[in-house]
Amino acid sequence: MGVYAAYASRHGYGFLDNRLFIPEKWFGEGEIPFRYVVADSIYGNSPEFLEAVERVPGVTYLVALPRDTLCWLQDPATMDKTYRYTGEKRTKRILAETEKKTITFDKIARGTNDYFWYRRTVSEGTKGPVIYEFMKRRVVLCKEGQPDRTVWLIVRRTLGEGATYSYFISNAGRSTPLKTFVWLSGVRWAIEQCFEEAKSDLGMDHYDVRKFPGWRHHMLTCMLAHFFLGHMRIRLGKVRYS
Repeated sequence: MGVYAAYASRHGYGFLDNRLFIPEKWFGEGEIPFRYVVADSIYGNSPEFLEAVERVPGVTYLVALPRDTLCWLQDPATMDKTYRYTGEKRTKRILAETEKKTITFDKIARGTNDYFWYRRTVSEGTKGPVIYEFMKRRVVLCKEGQPDRTVWLIVRRTLGEGATYSYFISNAGRSTPLKTFVWLSGVRWAIEQCFEEAKSDLGMDHYDVRKFPGWRHHMLTCMLAHFFLGHMRIRLGKVRYS
């Protein structure tokens, strides 16, 4: 199983690097300038990943999280409790009794009045504009029953009957406009498109190797080929990105 990094800008998109999925620190500052990081719920559920991004000055993340993620709608009150352990007096911070009840992302979304949902166009698809409805609000995440980081919760839902919901969190500043979150929610399309093109046109998933060097060689070859083709599309004026 591989971990991949892709880069998107107004000029285009493409793969940057990949690594075999092993428990080692792989994310770090690079020479390519970037202001935003978007990722799926595997990374949204990784405290190490979020902390790594938060340590990079000026970088904002938008990561997906599942519908049953727990949070508070405002910072819960806490209190210090004194207890004894092996005869030693200790203190720990606990939630006030009235603050123990949390709420899921899904319940927040389904309980939000239609007045607070905003219809926005995410991108232009092959069949016309791709349109969703969005809402945002500040929440405090719950981690092991205790308050964690305060973030933006951004919810995106499809139009019409039987709407489906997607949930994202972001460390963006309080004054960040909704249009920024709308744009970021669509940036992941470029990453997905990288895989679609590399698999369908370049055989990225057509390999049968027994050792890591072979797998690495195959992935690098596909990524370089994808970069070359993307560069040629731009030079020939076939595509334009906003």
